[in-house]
Amino acid sequence: MWLGPEEVLVAHALWVTERANPFFVLQRRRGHGKGGGLTGLLVGTLDVVLDSSARVAPYRILHQTQDSQVYWTVACGSSRKEITKHWEWLENNLLQTLSIFDNEEDIITFVKGKIHGIIAEENKSLQPQGDEDPGKFKEAELKMRKQFGMPEGEKLVNYYSCSYWKGRVPRQGWLYLTVNHLCFYSFLLGKEVSLVVQWVDVTRLEKNATLLFPESIRVDTRDKELFFSMFLNISETFKLMEQLANLAMRQLLDSGGFLEDKALPRPVRPHRNISALKRDLDARAKNECYRAMFRLPRDEHLDGHTGCTLWTPFNKLHNPGQMFISNNYICFASKEEDACHLIIPLREVTIVEKADSSSVLPSPLSISTKSKMTFLFANLKDRDFLVQRISDFLQKMPSKQPGSSSSRSLSLGGGRASTVGPAPESLPAPQELPETPTSPTSPLCSRLSFGAQDVPTVSQGLLKVFQRHPAMEDLGAKGAKEKAKEEAWDIHFFEYGRGMCMYRTATTRQLVLKGIPESLRGELWLLFSGAWNEMVTHPGYYTELVEKSTGKYSLATEEIERDLHRSMPEHPAFQNELGIAALRRVLTAYAFRNPTIGYCQAMNIVTSVLLLYGSEEEAFWLLVALCERMLPDYYNTRVVGALVDQGIFEELTRDFLPQLSEKMQDLGVISSISLSWFLTLFLSVMPFESAVVIVDCFFYEGIKVILQVALAVLDANMEQLLDCSDEGEAMTVLGRYLDNVVNKQSISPPIPHLHALLTSGDEPPVEVDVFDLLKVSYEKFSSLRADDLEQMRFKQRLKVIQSLEDTAKRSVVRAIPGDIGFSIEELEDLYVVFKAKHMESQYWGSSRTAAAGHRDPSLPYLEQYRIDASQFQELFTSLTPWACGSHTPVLAGRMFRLLDQNRDLLINFKEFVTGMSAMYHGDLTEKLKALYKLHLPPALSPEEAESALEATHYFTEDSSSEASPLTSELDFFLPWEAQEALPQEEREGNGNEDARGKKREEKGTSPPDYRHYLRVWAKEKEAPKETIKDLPKMNQEQFIELCKTLYSMFSEDPLEQGLYHAIATVASLLLRIGEVGKKLSAQSGRKPRGGAHAGDHSSAAEEDEPRTPGPPQDPTRAFQPPAAEDWRASAGGDTHEGKAAQESRAAAEGGSGGGRGSDDDTKDSMSMSSYSVVSTGSLQCEDLTDDTVLVGGEAHGPSASSRARGTVDADWCISFEQILASILTESVLVNFFEKTVGISTKIKDQKVVERQLSTSSEQEQSGASG
Repeated sequence: MWLGPEEVLVAHALWVTERANPFFVLQRRRGHGKGGGLTGLLVGTLDVVLDSSARVAPYRILHQTQDSQVYWTVACGSSRKEITKHWEWLENNLLQTLSIFDNEEDIITFVKGKIHGIIAEENKSLQPQGDEDPGKFKEAELKMRKQFGMPEGEKLVNYYSCSYWKGRVPRQGWLYLTVNHLCFYSFLLGKEVSLVVQWVDVTRLEKNATLLFPESIRVDTRDKELFFSMFLNISETFKLMEQLANLAMRQLLDSGGFLEDKALPRPVRPHRNISALKRDLDARAKNECYRAMFRLPRDEHLDGHTGCTLWTPFNKLHNPGQMFISNNYICFASKEEDACHLIIPLREVTIVEKADSSSVLPSPLSISTKSKMTFLFANLKDRDFLVQRISDFLQKMPSKQPGSSSSRSLSLGGGRASTVGPAPESLPAPQELPETPTSPTSPLCSRLSFGAQDVPTVSQGLLKVFQRHPAMEDLGAKGAKEKAKEEAWDIHFFEYGRGMCMYRTATTRQLVLKGIPESLRGELWLLFSGAWNEMVTHPGYYTELVEKSTGKYSLATEEIERDLHRSMPEHPAFQNELGIAALRRVLTAYAFRNPTIGYCQAMNIVTSVLLLYGSEEEAFWLLVALCERMLPDYYNTRVVGALVDQGIFEELTRDFLPQLSEKMQDLGVISSISLSWFLTLFLSVMPFESAVVIVDCFFYEGIKVILQVALAVLDANMEQLLDCSDEGEAMTVLGRYLDNVVNKQSISPPIPHLHALLTSGDEPPVEVDVFDLLKVSYEKFSSLRADDLEQMRFKQRLKVIQSLEDTAKRSVVRAIPGDIGFSIEELEDLYVVFKAKHMESQYWGSSRTAAAGHRDPSLPYLEQYRIDASQFQELFTSLTPWACGSHTPVLAGRMFRLLDQNRDLLINFKEFVTGMSAMYHGDLTEKLKALYKLHLPPALSPEEAESALEATHYFTEDSSSEASPLTSELDFFLPWEAQEALPQEEREGNGNEDARGKKREEKGTSPPDYRHYLRVWAKEKEAPKETIKDLPKMNQEQFIELCKTLYSMFSEDPLEQGLYHAIATVASLLLRIGEVGKKLSAQSGRKPRGGAHAGDHSSAAEEDEPRTPGPPQDPTRAFQPPAAEDWRASAGGDTHEGKAAQESRAAAEGGSGGGRGSDDDTKDSMSMSSYSVVSTGSLQCEDLTDDTVLVGGEAHGPSASSRARGTVDADWCISFEQILASILTESVLVNFFEKTVGISTKIKDQKVVERQLSTSSEQEQSGASG
């Protein structure tokens, strides 16, 4: 590649000059290429350790002038071919021109200008591709691809200098982190180490420090432990590795591959040595953190953040912190965690004003909202730019609904404000849509829920409908307590604001912990969860979903119907059709919105509680917030999120309650209890009025509260749990405790708790106040931080998803029939290779079949990973024992069509293994049968055998619609009469049994025989046993294709010549047998009555089966075996006429089974017809001339040749038994097919190619660990 000219002071250090002229020098790096000795080893080591890009360019071209000692680099190359091309261009285009110049300065200037011009021209074509990575980074990416054989689609994210510990010896080298792989390369004193690990194979990734490995990063796969250390910035490296491993786990979970986030802001100029992907990943991580911190919708993108102070009027202080700006929100987080959090939706903003600066209040910015609140920020570093960004976002805000009043203004100086957005209009007319409400208590809020005339919905919480509270005065102390709570919240709203723009402080948390009043619960859940933001920005969305999903049937709706009446059956709201119908609509609408999750058990319990405190629409958006943000992956088919948090709970138990942890592990209790606790937020295990208090805290604090309470429950029962002897006893202890967690402040009438009424006769259980439980959980376990929990979630996610993948592998391997021939270990290895090939379609497969790349976790394990034809071809080529050289892809295509029974152009692992087993296992007959099938429809495509066109169409159409997936491949080959006759026989048999059953019933001697139906069902499901007689006959062109395959198969065998001779003999014999069969078939005008074993149905098939003659094949399609002249020589030289006639007579008598003619008739018809078969026109073998005949050595006249040329004999056919009998006559062929071949070595080689496991370079010495 051409390089921008740079000065080189010492031109000959570490470089050898290979070519030179008066103006340029071509040099090679010492240690590259042959020889080099000790100097080469040292230079190679220095290159790797000191300069990451030196090994990319072992060749370079320098520009020199005669009198100057300064050289200029103008080009570099990774190969001699590349650098020679540049050298020749310079010699041809510049040497003559440069010789004209007199001044050396002019020469240097001219060369620099010319090189810069070439680079500019090259870059011009690359311009539309988006952000260009810096030059240094491009060189590193080029080196990575070259070193590890990665395709263009594999993008480098970043690279770092570090040491890999091999044994106790650190190997200094370079770590390359790509989107899909972790790669390491080191070259030290001739010892080369090359490692490649797929991110999807990583089972553990952690940063640790030990005496042996000081501050290192540990990467574990299923069979390796890798340690990397000596990083310049270990935190940055580890954070990036975490992100990439997380993306890989997401890929395993739901097939979401990595896509560059096009909505992220682009830098003005790229940073040096940072790729666009690294920038996107950093931005993505910041976005996720920002959205989690403020509970914002998933499509929110952080634009930037800056340090500032916020004036908080409630305590008259300037709070230092960070201001965050995104496309729809301005947020603030104080440096102290609980001091102040603020969210200002831009839809609420009316005025943004820059106030006058002062020494007390430098660079102030005032923001006013529709709810008459004003926020004062100060100490802003770049206030003008900030105001401009806010202005831009305000102008991009979606226009309001017709008739709404919207007024925003932006003031740039003291007091003067300019309008941003539409001018104030009159209030909306009653029939028009209202303005977006500012808080859940706004009078406009109730108008958001759609009317009953569209779809019947519940427009308020079911608690208000079904539970009429008595007056507060009548409730005594409870009523007074509830009233005091409401007043405390009213005061808080007055001081801190109400709605989305409320200041959230430590006081807010204290009020939540004391319990949210019943009347405010729905409103505050919406605000704290962020569901309110999504609800007001998507008006009418829920209505639309309900209308679309009504009447739609799916597996999810079936499960929802089954669970509707199990959702809080003890509550009066769900003993009524109104509550049940509302629950049905919300759950069905969500399943329709998010089919990936659909419906999961426990969602019904949570949703029923949400409906008690909010309208249907509010409950729907709260459910969205829960499933998609607050409890990620909890409610998918494999409850991965809950399993991840269960792992965190076990880890926290070890840290906080080490004494109890070991006992709980022995009893196996944690896995039993935690799923129900986490999935239902304690709603299914605690009395309702107590559990909602925990849900209050959950919506404010997140999953941290659930973990704290779970630890507090274990802590409170520690002594009893330590005395337990089994799991049942421990479950009883915990069940009794949770049943007696009470809420003494609840004003609702107590609802009987039906989940576990576990009582003991000895003593009444002790009641525990839920507020005391919460207080203890915060006192003892409040040290949990959100950042730490996310870190623990990542670690557990790796473990859980890889554990689920191992389970899937075991399930798939168990589903493979025992007669398949491969051992369990071989099947598992094949599964790993198969899965890796599927993953490739997600990595680099832009042109792959879309369905192959997509993995649906809801499918059975066997169907989750599938490959298409091109992927199968790659696997077939590397694993097949039948290597056919250039013919292998053709054979792979046929095998794929044979295995793809449902015609969806994809095959699963079971089908793949069936195909492999046919080639590796079984006796000679089974292997030949598989090979025979590969040359019949549907395996033989119409393009390959035009004469089979009609049959192929028949099989393709009928099998796709009628064939059961359990049907064997045989069904596609049965003759039409056989396929029609089989159901007829079954019908007759079934009818007879039915009649017998009726007679028995009439007599009354026995009850109906249901076993009959079981037998019929088993008969339908059972794949018919296949025999060699069931295989259809092969026509002439299919037989020619079979010969071509066999010929190609033998080309790489050590016994090549012997096999060629044998197959030529067998082919000649079979061609004659086919001719004899044809002649006898033509002579007998009816179905023969008797005959020998192989031919009982051969001539019958000719007569009764519909023939499938195709159009004459194009003679230009040449049949080109790799060494056709050998075949001709061996066939023509060694086959004698007498012997051939004798063999054909024997075959005709014992094999064809038609009538018997005279020897002379047979010989005459055979010699004449055989000429038409094997002439150049029909065999289409370009090496065979017109006068070359495989039968006998007799010369035939040109007239016969001209009559027969260019036609395929449609009446010619041959059966599998005849092929098998002929091959059995040649011992060398029998030995070839009966030879046992192991697949393990081929699998191992394929794993290296696929980069499936960590592998070391072949050049590495076995003793290098020392």
